[in-house]
Amino acid sequence: MRGSPVLPPKVGNAAATSRLQQFPPAPAANGGGYQPPGSPLGGDVETQTNWKGYFNVASYTPYFNVDTDVVVDRLISSVYPMEGFFRKIDVNPDMYGPLWITTTLIFMLAAFGNFATYLMQRKSDLNIWNFDVSYFSLAASVMYGYAIVVPAAFFFLFQYFGSRPSLIRFWCMWGYSLFIFVPASILLLIPVEFLRWVIIAGAGGASSWFIFLNLKECTEGADMMALIASASVLQFALALFIKVFFFA
Repeated sequence: MRGSPVLPPKVGNAAATSRLQQFPPAPAANGGGYQPPGSPLGGDVETQTNWKGYFNVASYTPYFNVDTDVVVDRLISSVYPMEGFFRKIDVNPDMYGPLWITTTLIFMLAAFGNFATYLMQRKSDLNIWNFDVSYFSLAASVMYGYAIVVPAAFFFLFQYFGSRPSLIRFWCMWGYSLFIFVPASILLLIPVEFLRWVIIAGAGGASSWFIFLNLKECTEGADMMALIASASVLQFALALFIKVFFFA
């Protein structure tokens, strides 16, 4: 009895099955399709042919899979920005650190902002002091908005002027740039106005310098100094906002 003829494997189906094993899908040879920005600096950059990839939650889950040691090392590098932070997040940017930094900062600004007001006003009249719950909504709106919108805005600006940035790395870098305001918010409890201004100026200057150095490294070879300076000034303006609205 004759056996059934052996059919050659379907190359197309095998390729399709192989592609299904990968998520999110890699871009095609012509550069089309969405690719999450996990490739090394200067390599493939996420394209916007399939813009829905930016709004797919599953595309961002790998950026929350990070070791504690890595996060701690990046926290230290954000305070001491001379070590080339942008190179450290080159291959493996994360969103875990920035998320918790921003969330922690929100609660610390709201709680310590109220406590700092209490320390200043107890010298005169405690009867005029009340816990201001609106500090929480203000801190959440400003910090989450800043950490999400500002990096995205500069990402599109850098793209418009010919650079090839990575949105996820911008989010990561800007998120870690906020860490220095966490210890600064504790020091701002000192009920001496002059020292408070010195502390916030130092924290704002260090954070602005961190942004400046890393954006300069990110856009090496491109003339983007105006945008880099604008981002640094905006970072320092955030520091002034924190002082004026939470530790006045």
